[in-house]
Amino acid sequence: MITLDGSQGEGGGQIIRTAVALSAITGQPVRIERVRAGRENPGLRPQHVTAVEAVAAICGAVTRGVEVGSDTIIFEPRSPVRAGEYEWGVGTAGSACLVAQTVLLPLALAQGASKLTLYGGTHVPHSPSGHYLRDVYAPMLLRMGIGIEIYMGSYGWMPEGGGMLTIYLEGGARPQGQRLLERGPLERVFGYAVGCNLPSHIPQRMANRAINLLDVLDVPLDIRPQRTRSVSTGAGLFLTAEYANGRAGFGMLGRKGMPSEEVAERAVTPLLMFHDSGAAVDERLMDQLVLPLALAEGESVVSTSAITSHLRTNIDVVRAFLDRPIAVDEEKRVVTVGRQ
Repeated sequence: MITLDGSQGEGGGQIIRTAVALSAITGQPVRIERVRAGRENPGLRPQHVTAVEAVAAICGAVTRGVEVGSDTIIFEPRSPVRAGEYEWGVGTAGSACLVAQTVLLPLALAQGASKLTLYGGTHVPHSPSGHYLRDVYAPMLLRMGIGIEIYMGSYGWMPEGGGMLTIYLEGGARPQGQRLLERGPLERVFGYAVGCNLPSHIPQRMANRAINLLDVLDVPLDIRPQRTRSVSTGAGLFLTAEYANGRAGFGMLGRKGMPSEEVAERAVTPLLMFHDSGAAVDERLMDQLVLPLALAEGESVVSTSAITSHLRTNIDVVRAFLDRPIAVDEEKRVVTVGRQ
């Protein structure tokens, strides 16, 4: 049984999600101790419990310690991953997007198509938004040869949640390594300024300010103000920079007292900084790509805008399960996943 220290490195929930996904894929049982020990609310949170339970459901795993607040879990797969129709609810605004990312790859590699329906938060702090999952992460998986479609049925904000994601996976994927050192020219920037259960002037002001700030890029801009209704109330701006060889995503959630124009500025500023960096993928996507690249055929070489502690921690977890060389060039900000 593989044993991991859940407080190592970045010490967050990504250790749990990557570990149980790889456990399901490889069939190797895993024990995770000191789960999120250094965090303000240590131990498992509701979204972590749902993620572990979801992966357990697709591979018949026996689990121990999978409850809110637990600091140690054991995960033992008992069967190969089974494709099919699955439905999971995180409860309140726990991130449905993070649960989705945990089960996506095991099911994408399994034989047969799958349909996933997930309920919870789709636009909440410290997790990729539904827009990022759909407009940045999924297209990269498609590029690698993983058949996937993602739809957002409703938005889920803090604290009530109420969002819904529907995901279709073709199954039987054989992902291919990627050479992403050059991103190519910027072709366009598109995005959505969303106001949920809020006056229409809020998304309009976010969109207007974003367009004004992005005009310096001299590319087509398509930033759409969107007024919606849901169980929960929230706002945010979610942007995608589309280059010839890939995409990068940026966003900012609104909060009470923050002007719409400031929300736009906080989303646009990191986009412009990324554009100036010359990197092929943004730092969040790099972290999320470690696992699929480690499972892909052939070598991968990818440049990113920053080498984060989150990325290093995720690489360490992958190394515990897979005999695959992964090298990080800190100076050049390049990650290389060797041939298998």
